[in-house]
Amino acid sequence: MKRMNRHSRARPNPAAGRPLPSVEEKILTISTIGARGDAIAEGGAGAVYAPFALPGERVRARVAGERAEVLELLEASAERQAPACRHFGRCGGCQLQHWREEAYLDWKRGLVVDAMAKRGFANAPVEPIIAAWGAGRRRAAFHAARLGGQVRVGFIERGGAKLTPISQCPVLTPALEALALKLGPLAEMALPARGEITIHCLETSTGIDVAIKGAGRAELLHRAALEALSAEAARLDLARLSIDGEPIVERAKPLLRMGRTMVAPPPAAFLQPTALGEETLARLTLEALGGAQRVIDLFSGIGTFALRIAEHAEVTASEADAEMLAALKKASDGAGGALKEVSTLRRDLLRTPISSLEMKKFDGAVMDPPRSGARLQAEQIARAPIRKLAYVSCDASSFARDIKVLVEHGFTLTKLTPVDQFRWSPHVEIVGAFER
Repeated sequence: MKRMNRHSRARPNPAAGRPLPSVEEKILTISTIGARGDAIAEGGAGAVYAPFALPGERVRARVAGERAEVLELLEASAERQAPACRHFGRCGGCQLQHWREEAYLDWKRGLVVDAMAKRGFANAPVEPIIAAWGAGRRRAAFHAARLGGQVRVGFIERGGAKLTPISQCPVLTPALEALALKLGPLAEMALPARGEITIHCLETSTGIDVAIKGAGRAELLHRAALEALSAEAARLDLARLSIDGEPIVERAKPLLRMGRTMVAPPPAAFLQPTALGEETLARLTLEALGGAQRVIDLFSGIGTFALRIAEHAEVTASEADAEMLAALKKASDGAGGALKEVSTLRRDLLRTPISSLEMKKFDGAVMDPPRSGARLQAEQIARAPIRKLAYVSCDASSFARDIKVLVEHGFTLTKLTPVDQFRWSPHVEIVGAFER
């Protein structure tokens, strides 16, 4: 969150002074599910969005403008199923637990097809979607706050306003779900007098790594507090506990296997949410780069792709985060003779992309940018002597926008594979394989 300069003037609210939309009850017939996971019905003034309904259903709803709250299900879809979690409908993590798997996956693949078509790629070779849920999400960010005088741990409600305490979460790995129910005492130690904290949890090969952000309490570094935190970390059997980026307790070094290497991630490092998802994205990336001898990995993180690619080709990994880049390099240096040469280059690629001239020695590239994409970097790849490219994306719209310049410079999209790691949500990853 960007901090506001206390001397700056607040921006005017464009909605201030506007009349609130009238509220009325209507019978709606649902036609489809939108890109954000809400059901859509056609109203007199345009689309009406009704969460938790399904295509083909008729519902009685309270409608205010373009938003609707379902009051009664009049005709249910044959694709409807009982949600897997008792918190579904309040917790903001899942939107589509009530939809049967086959229809849900078809819809999620359709998001990719539609995004590509809107950018002029109606004939894109979109593969069947891969459900890469595996054992569940190994990475999660819990929120903790004081509610009614008690510390509660959970997820943010739909709409982003309130905290929903949880007693289960079927999208998590069993170990992470079990830990979530035990985090209350640790959260109470770290919570400031006001506000909330975020507890980042990652299941690793050596135990769960916990990184707390937002504590902002200097007294947590005093001896008595450190001893209490250490005791709680032992009770929870944590591998490591960090507070606001500072490791407090390390009972075992957190380690993750990536190909032939073991990586020790820094606290709260970015990682693919499921182990199977990571393996799937890496496999598709390696297939796309087949035969490349010198590869540049852009937005490399801790080495999800670079460390696997290095089993077959020389790799240069570029990333803005110094700690993640250092973890990657340490892992590659410790692999003995199992890998080809791995070098690193720290760079904020969104502001200063690797130029086409800097990429003149590479014949392959992999790019895994944030959700906003990396149009400037794509432009440089298009002008470089890259022959094979794997573009990994978590947003089909920015992906479709970025690849226009690649196609204009002779690249052919040979395969586009959707991968679902965020089960029951509208989020979908894709891997595009390009060559020229």
